[in-house]
Amino acid sequence: MLKPLTKEQTELILKTAAEEFANGGYAHTSISAIARKSGVSVGVIYKYYEDKADLFKACVVKCLEALDEVFEQAHNMNLSLMQMAEDLIIQVQLFARKNPEYFRLYHQITVSGSSFMTPEIAELIEGRSARLYSGLMKKAGESGEIRHDMDPSLFAFFFDNLLMMLHFSYTCGYYENRFKIFCGDDVTERDEEVREQMLKFIGGALNGIHTGI
Repeated sequence: MLKPLTKEQTELILKTAAEEFANGGYAHTSISAIARKSGVSVGVIYKYYEDKADLFKACVVKCLEALDEVFEQAHNMNLSLMQMAEDLIIQVQLFARKNPEYFRLYHQITVSGSSFMTPEIAELIEGRSARLYSGLMKKAGESGEIRHDMDPSLFAFFFDNLLMMLHFSYTCGYYENRFKIFCGDDVTERDEEVREQMLKFIGGALNGIHTGI
């Protein structure tokens, strides 16, 4: 009879699986490799996860749970929109260093042409941030924090794109090199400067001069 997995073992399996999916893509990742690198048998993996797709979704959920903690903390602090943006940028920078495999996994999902990528996965990943950011923008518009002519849902989309690119710039090879080409080889060590400049960019968008478009 198999012993129940400890919390530590479960987290190791998910972390290892996320690394394997992120590095090799869904199609080229094997359960046997994940089991071997996690120090468990293939049978143990299949006892807790129905198949590779189920394990993949578990990795996505694990990542989202961690990010949810960030969103919830900032939301509960009743911060202004700019304070919220600053907190989110800080958390992206910290999270990217602590769990880079989850952002690489996210990147793998966005570029994958696999039929495995279904609306279910897109909704799982993007739905919560879309609702959160749209709600924040609507609230900020009502309170006068942002320009009256801004569409909350579109601005939420643009804002999320900025954060997504920041994720990739700290964790994904091509985007990290791109980051350094634009901003210098030491840019990933200049978190405070990156944060300050990004906030100025966002602030300009929120309160800048009307373009007349």
